[in-house]
Amino acid sequence: MRPFRRFLSWLLAVAATTAFGQPPALRAPDAAAQGGEARAARAYEAALRQGPLAVRAFLEGFPKGADLHVHLSGAVYAETFIRDAGEDGLCVDATALAFAQPPCAGALIAAKDLSGNISAANQTLYDRLIDAFSMRGFVPAAGWSGHDQFFATFAHLGGLSKSHTGEWVDEVASRAAAQNQQYLELMETPLFSHAAQIAHALGWSAELARAEPEAFAHLRQDLIDRGLRDEIAPDREDVRQAEAERRRLEHCGTPEATAACAVEVRYIYQILRGNPPQQVFAQTLLGFETVQASMDADKTGKGGGFVGINFVMPEDGLISMRDYTLQMKMVGYLHSVYPRVHVTLHAGELAPGLVRPEELRFHVRQAVELGYAERIGHGVDVMYEEDPWGLLREMAEQHVMVEINLSSNESILGVKGADHPFPLYRAAHVPVALSTDDEGVSRIDLTHEYVRAALDYHLSYADLKQLARTGMEHDFLPGASLWAAADRFGEAAPACRDQVAGAVRPLAMCKAFLDGNPKAAAQWELERRFRAFEAKF
Repeated sequence: MRPFRRFLSWLLAVAATTAFGQPPALRAPDAAAQGGEARAARAYEAALRQGPLAVRAFLEGFPKGADLHVHLSGAVYAETFIRDAGEDGLCVDATALAFAQPPCAGALIAAKDLSGNISAANQTLYDRLIDAFSMRGFVPAAGWSGHDQFFATFAHLGGLSKSHTGEWVDEVASRAAAQNQQYLELMETPLFSHAAQIAHALGWSAELARAEPEAFAHLRQDLIDRGLRDEIAPDREDVRQAEAERRRLEHCGTPEATAACAVEVRYIYQILRGNPPQQVFAQTLLGFETVQASMDADKTGKGGGFVGINFVMPEDGLISMRDYTLQMKMVGYLHSVYPRVHVTLHAGELAPGLVRPEELRFHVRQAVELGYAERIGHGVDVMYEEDPWGLLREMAEQHVMVEINLSSNESILGVKGADHPFPLYRAAHVPVALSTDDEGVSRIDLTHEYVRAALDYHLSYADLKQLARTGMEHDFLPGASLWAAADRFGEAAPACRDQVAGAVRPLAMCKAFLDGNPKAAAQWELERRFRAFEAKF
């Protein structure tokens, strides 16, 4: 089909749908649930008429399900990092606005003094650190963009002890619980120094540069033979320790348990795409191996751990751009070896002017077709891709979800409102869910993103429920979905079809199904939360 005819077909399909093309969310079958939803919808419409603050108050307790695109290091607020630096005995370089190793003398100030000895000078430095560690108060200037500020924040945090990881997870989980979220997938980069060392010793070849599967197979075996798997156990242990510390801080299993205990947390293994190809391959292989080992050890879905892999670092970086296709082929090859390991990929976190026009034309497509991505992070440049209408249709047919990060897309790329593809994804029936990306850096939370989406794109209450359900449909928890058909939330799977989704006491056959399928159980819990929320109106 010629491009114009394809566009015309797509446009007609959009016109046949509801606002922004999303099919109306299907209602629960019982009258009580319908009445509760209708009352909640009216309360939401009233909040819209009152303005953003009223919308925020309404959406604070709205059940949001999952946040599937969260970098742990970017989700923690700057104030926490400064306190932790003081506990670690680190110094602050007042010129570089970064942490430094002791002794704290001369130009280096003890981090603990910033909170323990408040003075005008310390308050000024404290404020400057928060601004340097985040987007707070940021104003672009000549030679320093939002993109520069956002990614530069991470370079200021060197030296902090990994012993704080459990505390950081607790912070993010506690914030999620306060907003009626129930599930998080946190991106984290485990140690991979041994894998990188082996990879550099083995080197790179012309056959590997051509992404020949046989060459990839030989390199994989060489890395394993030389001890790459030695890092799997410590990487998994780091997550176990973080979860144990988080649950200790939250007093889980005791009468003093906090609400954060009810937030399920899983981890996405981050791969650093800005490194030489042999190192990227080795770290990706270690990620696939680690996730598979975690999945094998946790078939019940109740023990936490790694559930998928992702590539991180700026997508417009020199190596990230140069090796993008090669890296997608690496992921595709390893997916063929480890087909059960889930793949979500940052792709299309680009905008015109950031890279050359021809470099906007293939990233999302290659992530889907070469990297076998089940979810796409950002996907902002999708309409600049070759045959965007065909790509949208392909993503919809394959149920490839897009993790939408409205605030970070504006901060990093300058893309917002009508320039963002969020409504186009919805119009094409591509599944989408809202996420925060780096809520600590952006100084936001998931409620902020729901408010922003509601106001900027005129979403209905049913639209908001669709977003929350979509996030839970596309999480990487094991087991079958609650719903009979992918991304259709009107009819439950046969075992639970004869009762209201979210009932407090599911019938025996449904309970057995939920007990054996953690994904379905989490979706059932979301429906229960919807019913509880709507019963208040």
